Amino acid sequence: MQLPKALYELEYNHGAEYGHEEEAAVLEVLRASAPSCGPKVKEFEDAFAAFCGTTYGVTCTNATSGLELAMIACGVGPGDEVITTPISWISTANAAAARGANVVFADIDPITLNIDPASVERKITARTKAILIVHLYGHPCDMDALISIAKRHNILLVEDCAHAAGAEYKGRRTGSLGDIGVFSFHQQKNITTLGEGGLITTSNKKLYETMLSYRSLCCLTYDPKGKYLPIDERVLPMGLRYWMLDFNEVGYNHRMTDMQAAVGLVQLGKLPLLNAKRSALAKTYTERLSNIPGLTLPAVSQYVKHTWHVYCVMVEPEFKLSKEEFMWEMYVNRRIKVWNHYMPIHLTTAYRNQGHHEGECPVAESMFKKYVSLPIHPRITEEALDYMMRNIRELA
Repeated sequence: MQLPKALYELEYNHGAEYGHEEEAAVLEVLRASAPSCGPKVKEFEDAFAAFCGTTYGVTCTNATSGLELAMIACGVGPGDEVITTPISWISTANAAAARGANVVFADIDPITLNIDPASVERKITARTKAILIVHLYGHPCDMDALISIAKRHNILLVEDCAHAAGAEYKGRRTGSLGDIGVFSFHQQKNITTLGEGGLITTSNKKLYETMLSYRSLCCLTYDPKGKYLPIDERVLPMGLRYWMLDFNEVGYNHRMTDMQAAVGLVQLGKLPLLNAKRSALAKTYTERLSNIPGLTLPAVSQYVKHTWHVYCVMVEPEFKLSKEEFMWEMYVNRRIKVWNHYMPIHLTTAYRNQGHHEGECPVAESMFKKYVSLPIHPRITEEALDYMMRNIRELA
């Protein structure tokens, strides 16, 4: 089936929405020789940290590298355990597994699909080093309970905020609620930095300095008085940057470019409006899809501000089609890109090979049989919206 040009946004679900402001920002950096990790990066880090309500921000290549830096800062290593959710993009669990840690999956809440604090507490052992949560689809987790658990057991709490830039829990923005927050600026996210990018937030100076160092190869220089300093090309005077280099650990190159950061600054200014567009779309979806037998719509807790990175529905047994039949008809025959966000990580081949198995997270496994995500992003037109709503109702 050939979709009309105006409906392509249902087939290609890119969240990015660029304008003349981003174009001007790119040209400005290009004329300044397009540095890597230059002054625009520092400006973006400070602006995003202030937006979230944290003291520090550290840009990185993407949220995957940001999660890896967060695990390093938490001191995660071989033999440690990190508790996380099975419903997320696999990068969440991989960040801990790549450090040699054992990934422990807690089950989820059947309403929000976020990690269940009670399940988290049951999974804690003497080897638990960190709790890595995900604000799934843009709906913040039950942070009061999770913060209480982390403090009671003296465990660091890391927020995967890949879906949740601008989301709020009881008036506080995600990324400021745990010890570390990690954001994604991939092309499908609510804001983006030229297709890829990430940023880490924290108010803990020690965690910040560790992540900043490992982002840039753990490189050190020293000033004329012999004091060692971590390389930070954004703020060190030119004469000190290469005075004398040393490397105190095996680090990484996860630096963002100034061009990405310049676009990020523009996108950050637009974020409230972009999120408002998503929220308005979600409200329309809910109004127009209500009262369909066998289709359960997403619920929103009263104490959160949802960013609607994903609009997820449940295809119940009472629906006319099975989940698989519904997805096939929508995606293949009607070219509406519905999706599974996500396959439970513990059931992937990679984690089955590490000993994980069915029955480990029964709620997550049962919900996976039902949930389907619909396209939602600021570029969806009225024509595309009508087309999608009409087709869902026809299939019902």
